[in-house]
Amino acid sequence: MKVFRNLTEQQKHALLKFPAYISLLASTGDKMDEAERMVAIKLAHTKAFSCQPLLAEFCRESEIVFADNLTQLEAVLPKNKNERDVAIRIELLKLEMILLKLGKEYGSIMHQSMKTFKEHVLKAHHSVIEDFLFPISIPGLSD
Repeated sequence: MKVFRNLTEQQKHALLKFPAYISLLASTGDKMDEAERMVAIKLAHTKAFSCQPLLAEFCRESEIVFADNLTQLEAVLPKNKNERDVAIRIELLKLEMILLKLGKEYGSIMHQSMKTFKEHVLKAHHSVIEDFLFPISIPGLSD
């Protein structure tokens, strides 16, 4: 990736895990359930085609490895939700150091993109749960 030319291969691979970390952070339990996983994968795929132009290369590359990164991170991160969230936040701090090498504009756009991605994952998961619990519209409960 051209924008990453001043990063090591290890830093590039770490940065490509950013969306997977965000998805795991947005998951609601000790383990990401299948519905959350499928929503996150679908959103990562969509993001690859609808992201900011400056992030287009990153979005395409991260989408290719997203499912594998998710699986790998689930295997190595703590299983307890609270412990996992702490471990993810530590990794996100490391990613911040990498983002600093890419410039303020890139970092700012990446932050906004990941924030939006997390909100979409959370909202989509809530919608899946709501549709499961309330498959028909019930005024006052599902509106």
